[in-house]
Amino acid sequence: MKCDKKTVKARTRASRGAQLGAAALGAAALLGLTSVQAQTTYNVAGMADFTGPYADVMKDITGCRKGVLDWWNEEVGKSMGAALKIKEYDSHYDVAQIASLWPGVKSELNPIAILGVGGPDTAALQQRLPTDKVPLIIATAGYGFAWKPDSWVFNARATYPHEVAAFYQWLHKKRGVSGPIKVGVISSEVSPAYVDIHKGTEKFAKDNPQTLEVLETIYTEAQPTDLTQQVGRLVRKGATILQVFNNTASVVAARRALQSLGKTNIPIVVSAHNGLLSSGKAIGDLNQMEGNYEVYGMAMPTDDKTSARAFFDKLRTTYKADVSYTTPCIMGLSQGMITARAFEQAVKAKGAKGVTGEDVRTAMLTQPLPTERSFGILPSIQYGKDAPFPTVGMSVNIATVENGKYKIVEQNVPVPVISKW
Repeated sequence: MKCDKKTVKARTRASRGAQLGAAALGAAALLGLTSVQAQTTYNVAGMADFTGPYADVMKDITGCRKGVLDWWNEEVGKSMGAALKIKEYDSHYDVAQIASLWPGVKSELNPIAILGVGGPDTAALQQRLPTDKVPLIIATAGYGFAWKPDSWVFNARATYPHEVAAFYQWLHKKRGVSGPIKVGVISSEVSPAYVDIHKGTEKFAKDNPQTLEVLETIYTEAQPTDLTQQVGRLVRKGATILQVFNNTASVVAARRALQSLGKTNIPIVVSAHNGLLSSGKAIGDLNQMEGNYEVYGMAMPTDDKTSARAFFDKLRTTYKADVSYTTPCIMGLSQGMITARAFEQAVKAKGAKGVTGEDVRTAMLTQPLPTERSFGILPSIQYGKDAPFPTVGMSVNIATVENGKYKIVEQNVPVPVISKW
């Protein structure tokens, strides 16, 4: 059948309209698919110390915790439609600075979690967070002054006194002595965390006189250079070990004092934030830390082929994390992993939209974190409302320097029960 020109034009316009309509529907469908696959991004606030006493190790702490979030976004969060983004703020490791920063940080980011550095973060924020509904996750051990129920502050590890008490019980058994270990404590009043550590150690010694005797606690400035006189007094009192849990500068000054006194057979015990590797680097040679100890409840950066090391290597190669495998890095890995896994549980429970800091805290309190899910970075941990740190099944690892080599001497040493101080 023949059609006139008007009919042909009309049919042509109709055909083109149908094609455009189909294209529009296809675009709409594509846009709809994209919106389903897109990740909802949630902010995390990072409190860092780029200009204070821990500035020398901050690159590894911040780089490793960011690396965990980058990994989680790509390999876990992408399929769940959620992502985590961290922004760091320089707190100077100072209580007043953190308290001043926080209102602006909260307003700017509306974060679902805060990643802190240590005691000043807890001291500045623990009273505010129950109202602000944002959990604070810290990679260090816990503190006695924060040992309260229903906390919004969470430490990756038991308190420093818990950890060092496990070490003293292990050392007492290893030495096979009948009397207590005689310890001289080097501390400082520049941070509430330092004060808390030696108070907790003194309490453990008081409750366990057969295991430990604290001869004296010596207070130093923030960055001591010469402790020969003070260490000499501890040696004369009969100290068989020194406890230095404040900072790397204090470890170096104490070790140099022992060297000048000819008493290098007296070991120093340190923690993660001022560990053997960082202290050895600061003093100029790891060999100078021969025979000393470190203790804490997380993976140790040895050369052993572990799941924690394999995970770190993946962050370096796949996610371009410009970091070194150090104890500060493992601290960053631990708090990043706790945050990411808790957020993951919250998304599973609530969906990718509308997750809050309160949801993350609920996940932390209700879901255990088996060591396998942290790739061995942490032991299996479980939080409860009784304390801001894990209180069940905690253990520590102990390392030393032997023949110039950094090595683990004991793993999974049980953490004892300690009374509050």
